[in-house]
Amino acid sequence: MRNRQSVGGSGRALRGHLVLPGGVSPGEVRFGARLEAVTPLSGVPDDHLILPGFVDTHVHGGGGGDTMDGPAGVAALARWHARHGTTTLLPTTITRPWKTVLAALRGVREVMDAGGVPGGADLPGAHLEGPFISPGRLGAQPPHTLLPTPQRVAEVLALGVVRAVTLAPELEGAGEAALAFARAGVRVGVGHTRANAETVTALLEAVHAAGGRGSATHLYNAMGGVEGRAPGPAGALLSAPHAFLEVILDGHHVHPTSFQLARRAAPGRVLLVSDAIRAAGLGEGKSDLGGQRVTVRGGRAALPDGTLAGSVLTLDRALRNAVGLGVSLPEASAMLSAVPAASLGLTDRGHLVPGLRSDLVVLDRALTVRQVYVAGQPVLEERA
Repeated sequence: MRNRQSVGGSGRALRGHLVLPGGVSPGEVRFGARLEAVTPLSGVPDDHLILPGFVDTHVHGGGGGDTMDGPAGVAALARWHARHGTTTLLPTTITRPWKTVLAALRGVREVMDAGGVPGGADLPGAHLEGPFISPGRLGAQPPHTLLPTPQRVAEVLALGVVRAVTLAPELEGAGEAALAFARAGVRVGVGHTRANAETVTALLEAVHAAGGRGSATHLYNAMGGVEGRAPGPAGALLSAPHAFLEVILDGHHVHPTSFQLARRAAPGRVLLVSDAIRAAGLGEGKSDLGGQRVTVRGGRAALPDGTLAGSVLTLDRALRNAVGLGVSLPEASAMLSAVPAASLGLTDRGHLVPGLRSDLVVLDRALTVRQVYVAGQPVLEERA
């Protein structure tokens, strides 16, 4: 690999085809912890694609680790997903008793305070998915839902770790909670909800007016579909001009036509997430999610009653799935980097621009991950 990577000046250099918003162009990136130069260059390796690192805003586990396990579980999932190109992620909780949820958030905070995970993805915070959700739209969430009272919201915000939250807008106190989270810089996601379109739209508009960022927690899933006279949460989210839309593109959660509807109705607002669970990377068989038994078969994770229970997806696979559905590589790359970074207000990553973090993924022409760098540090070396 001496012809593709060199060390000189103040850092490293990678040469290949740069995946940029306007297309794929030959060039070189020179970097230390930050990108120092992005330069057009001819004569680069043809099988070397250089992309911004992937940002996963919704991931419960992977590689045997789970957010609810505490620091060791967080470290395990951060290392596992980094090897698949995810350079930033939000460890995501699941609905459990309140003390257990708070303990999991403290575990993420502990990892962050210790400087993060060596050899793993960067952790700018956590995603609190549950318990502020509808008991009538649990999906695979355990039945420990709670109302988002001011006291509970204050407890969460006092930890200084939550970067994204999922709320069902129809819950008592959800409007006040959404504003409190938005004002604290937390992305407010609509999900696991039975709300009508009007209720969802009102919450999203209030969040935007407060200077916050609204989103869909796994669009279409655990929120019903779109009908002509009953657009529901999905319809409201698709039509909201400022809402970001999480999509789990694993071939099980969302029909290809529904994905195409989202990307065409909301250009620049769709972000791909894994919603991965502990079982990701462990092969088929038995696992668990939030104390519930899960079986993985044919790449599909499900509870005993057949309900989808997260996924075993990685974001490099999501990228290949998107491209396989006709999405251009620059657009697919943005769904995994620029858009999710923007949804979290992370302005220091998501693009190949000098001055930003050196979070980089190198793929071959089959879109297989070959190298990964987090803040300029290699977490995956070239595969043979």
